Amino acid sequence: MADSVLAAVGVTKPDMIATLDTKRREPVWLALAEHYECSLRFFAAARLEEETSRIKNPSKVPFSAVGCHSVAESAALAAAGPEAVLMVEKTVGGRVTAALAATRA
Repeated sequence: MADSVLAAVGVTKPDMIATLDTKRREPVWLALAEHYECSLRFFAAARLEEETSRIKNPSKVPFSAVGCHSVAESAALAAAGPEAVLMVEKTVGGRVTAALAATRA
């Protein structure tokens, strides 16, 4: 699914992959970072919650489960920085959710 999210905006390789810090022990994250040869960053739920005003798809479901209204969109924005915008909103495929953010040029 990562390839299709990237391809949606003409990107072949992300600069960074980011997610919630409680997922740190899941081997898929390191495997993705190695596959794309990019950085990997984990954020606390409190930090992701700070991005709520910038996300497009806030949800009570992740808030109830982990303490933030979004993981994919918030992590993408947090990783890309304060000037970043969502390039691909939350996309769900099976058990995977992804989003893509980029810093404005």
